[in-house]
Amino acid sequence: MSLPSYPGRALVRRHALPLLAVVLLTVVAGSLLRLYAHRQALSDLRGETLRIARQEERLLSSELQRFRLLPIVLVEYPDVGDALRNGSVEAAARLNDKLRGLAERTGAPVIYAIDRRGRTVAASNAGRADSFVGRDYGFRPYFRQAMRTGTSEYFALGNTSHRPGLFLARRIGPATAPDGVVVVKVEFAHMVQAWASDAGQTLLLDDHGVVVVTTDPAAEFTLTRPLNPSAKMAIRESQQFGTIALRPGPYRIAGGDATDREGTRYIVGVTPAPLPRWQLVHVLPSKPALKEADGWVRSVTALIAVGLIGLTLLAIWRRTRAERAAMAREALEEEVARRTAELRATNDQLTVEISERIRADQRFRAAREELAQANRLGSLGSITAGVAHEINQPVAAIRTLADNARTFLSRDKPDKAAGNLATIVELTERIGSIVQEMRRFVRRGTHGLGPVSLEAVLDGTMLLIGDRFRTAGVALERPRGGALPRVVAGRVRLEQVLVNLLQNALDAVAETPSPRVRLTVVEHPDGVELTVEDNGPGLDPAIATEIFTPFVTGKPDGLGLGLGIARDIMTEFGGVLETISSSLGGAGFRLRMRRA
Repeated sequence: MSLPSYPGRALVRRHALPLLAVVLLTVVAGSLLRLYAHRQALSDLRGETLRIARQEERLLSSELQRFRLLPIVLVEYPDVGDALRNGSVEAAARLNDKLRGLAERTGAPVIYAIDRRGRTVAASNAGRADSFVGRDYGFRPYFRQAMRTGTSEYFALGNTSHRPGLFLARRIGPATAPDGVVVVKVEFAHMVQAWASDAGQTLLLDDHGVVVVTTDPAAEFTLTRPLNPSAKMAIRESQQFGTIALRPGPYRIAGGDATDREGTRYIVGVTPAPLPRWQLVHVLPSKPALKEADGWVRSVTALIAVGLIGLTLLAIWRRTRAERAAMAREALEEEVARRTAELRATNDQLTVEISERIRADQRFRAAREELAQANRLGSLGSITAGVAHEINQPVAAIRTLADNARTFLSRDKPDKAAGNLATIVELTERIGSIVQEMRRFVRRGTHGLGPVSLEAVLDGTMLLIGDRFRTAGVALERPRGGALPRVVAGRVRLEQVLVNLLQNALDAVAETPSPRVRLTVVEHPDGVELTVEDNGPGLDPAIATEIFTPFVTGKPDGLGLGLGIARDIMTEFGGVLETISSSLGGAGFRLRMRRA
């Protein structure tokens, strides 16, 4: 299309208002889109921050639960009571060896026993320069609270090592005549390294708002809120943080937002920590998310501006074409009137000058043809209406694509969006099955026994642990070719046994070329046997005969409790869990169960 050739100033004056309207609409649309995009970006960032905080809290809970079992188990050691109650030197020496071995197997920094007077009588670091043996810890709050209430969990700097950690204490003996306290110290360096792999910073706050563990070194042992006088006195008297002077932290947290000393804004995710009145806080900077949102706004605003400019140019073109057609019709009408008058004037002379009349007739015919042409030009107005309709459809598509572009650009995967949607539908069904199985697995059930489908037990176990095998690239062979029998058991606890055995097999073949794990079911007239075999290095002969004994394990970081628990569960079922020679060359375990 071509615009009419108006002079420059006249063209600006005629079309200044539509062009100004385009500019204003573009600015308004951009402002509204920016407001929406910023709100959506911050909302998504809040969700991501809270997700990370909850994920890190679950990791912390898992780590603490592993160490919380140790004081409970140590209470049952006969040497603990003898060393604390009777002051037996031989019992203390034996206890030193046991505590040292237990600390090495579990990764605990130190485990020690304190008598009722507050003096340490045995420790895992006995015989070293930093030994706790003989030291007085009667002033420590964890000792006093454990003696008073039975248990205590207290965070502080070590008086000897000067390293921070959580002290888990448990009283030995009744409250009326206690023998002393067993203490396990937990340090968080490994946990901080795991947290550091996530974006942002993580802060673990105690009940006074002190940052005790963090991925940000500048925030360690700082305050997120002022301490009251009683809290200050308690911290000073207990020497909880040694000589460290608690100072205000680098983050000012207000609700779900925070700022640092440079004014950088953060989004805050807060979740309760697995300790009384403690909180786990995760902060993510908001600037990258807002910058990404601004990029999306610029792209969509540009599309809107292109659409508005196209509509405006179309309207200008239609209006100028109509004006030109009207001017052409007016000129033709004037010409027709003039020529008609000429014909009438010359009509009286037709009898004399035939040739002149013929020429006049020819001029009349030519004028009539031009009038027909002008009428055709006027019809263009209705024809262009159809053209405008055809243009409105792509404009509407631009708006739809702009809405879709937000999702594509936010994920930065526009070429995979369609495939992802189909995949999400399939994964939703599988996630539903997994969540249902996990809920059943973790639900606190009764201890009753009954007929259980072995096929259903294996299916549930695969939902819980099958993904780990696929991720690790380990071939898992399970029984095929027909329905499996029913056995006398409890489904959840039988799944627990199988999960334990399969996890052990998966760990055993981690360094094995072409790793394989096989499940086999053999039926007998009076029972059913289920075997779990792998092609790993097999059981260490030094511990093979004691593999079901508590705290005996071939894993460097294991507690040695899983197989013992599994054997006890099978005993409750009236069955047997035993080791066998693996046909694959590694370790093998056989479960004998009663047929239902």
